[in-house]
Amino acid sequence: MQATLFEFRNRWWIFFALFSVAFFLYAFDHVNFGIALTDWVAKLRGVTATDNSYRITFGCGALLLALAALVRTWGTSYLQADVMRDIAVHTEKLVSDGPYRYVRNPLYLGNILMAAGVGVMASRVGFVVLFVGMIIFVLRLLLREEAELLRDQGESYRRYSEAVPRLLPSITPRVPAAGHAPNWGSAFRVELMYWLESVAVTAFAVTLKIVVFWVLFVVAMSSSFWLKRPGERKPSGAS
Repeated sequence: MQATLFEFRNRWWIFFALFSVAFFLYAFDHVNFGIALTDWVAKLRGVTATDNSYRITFGCGALLLALAALVRTWGTSYLQADVMRDIAVHTEKLVSDGPYRYVRNPLYLGNILMAAGVGVMASRVGFVVLFVGMIIFVLRLLLREEAELLRDQGESYRRYSEAVPRLLPSITPRVPAAGHAPNWGSAFRVELMYWLESVAVTAFAVTLKIVVFWVLFVVAMSSSFWLKRPGERKPSGAS
């Protein structure tokens, strides 16, 4: 079930391929998931969907993306930017500040939220492939990381993993703060793609013009290449 070394080293490209496949599936399923969901809810209520109904659905997708960006930026602010761009698993130290006090893998949680948010722009089949595929791949990645962290850090990581949930955040912090200061500027730069994706879906929710979405979405995805980040990593006892 664990990801292979090849998968971990090329995780960014696999994420990118997953998005590409999800949107390519429009060739077989021509119905947008967000529109289908809105129409289904309207039918249950015995009403006809309106433009505002669609705006609400896509607005919810934008909110999920904003939440994903916030969670990831919060988590990244306690990690070094060069570590975030590395292809290796870093296990030198245990991070137990910020979101890592509530959930062990906030970055991967952000990826799942991002898949759901962007998924409203895909077809019905594309949404399922993107969302389910992201969950499966994230689980494979974190199982590999956690195995290496347990091997290298031993008892300290075992205690941490017993106290802090893997992906479903706790309401209250599960471990004491270590006292490290976040670097918000660097974190925002590293996670810029997620914020721009939120802007892209927000713009579509407002305008309902698909061209607007695609222009902004391409800019968002391209930003990850500007930053030269092949994926995400983790130096600590959390993602």
